[in-house]
Amino acid sequence: MDISKFVAIVTGAISIIIAIAYLILVQFLDFRGEMKPAPISQIQQPSLIIVAYAYPVNGGEHPIFANTIKSK
Repeated sequence: MDISKFVAIVTGAISIIIAIAYLILVQFLDFRGEMKPAPISQIQQPSLIIVAYAYPVNGGEHPIFANTIKSK
């Protein structure tokens, strides 16, 4: 038997085994019943934080830090 023919048979057998395992897995997951979504109250709502920065124009001081003590 040619080595290429042997490799083709082995890979074909592996693909058939994977296909059968997939079908068994799908049947098992389908057997569990209808998939229902989680209640809205138990789902955490994502938080949204918006931060705005004001940059100084033409080398001026930043308005928030204008009155702070500067180190020498």
